[in-house]
Amino acid sequence: MTAIDFMNTAMIIAFVSLVIGQLMAMYRLVKGPSVGDRILALDTMVINAIGLIILLGISLGFRIYFEVSVIIAMLGFVSTVALARFVLRGDIIE
Repeated sequence: MTAIDFMNTAMIIAFVSLVIGQLMAMYRLVKGPSVGDRILALDTMVINAIGLIILLGISLGFRIYFEVSVIIAMLGFVSTVALARFVLRGDIIE
């Protein structure tokens, strides 16, 4: 087994693992018993999406996907904090 075959196999396993994780987070988003579970599911979906974007960038060989993933990570963090503050306090900006 050559290094290229090993890399392709690892990429396929990583893609499948992240897609399964994304589907499980979507299930928790829909069926979550509480609002906190739904917020965590959204945050997990953002992390899985970042992983998928990075894997896509690796497989296609474009570096711009890494910059896109950093921007999505920042937006995901800010949106998670804003949603959690809204649920806890009822407003986002004090």
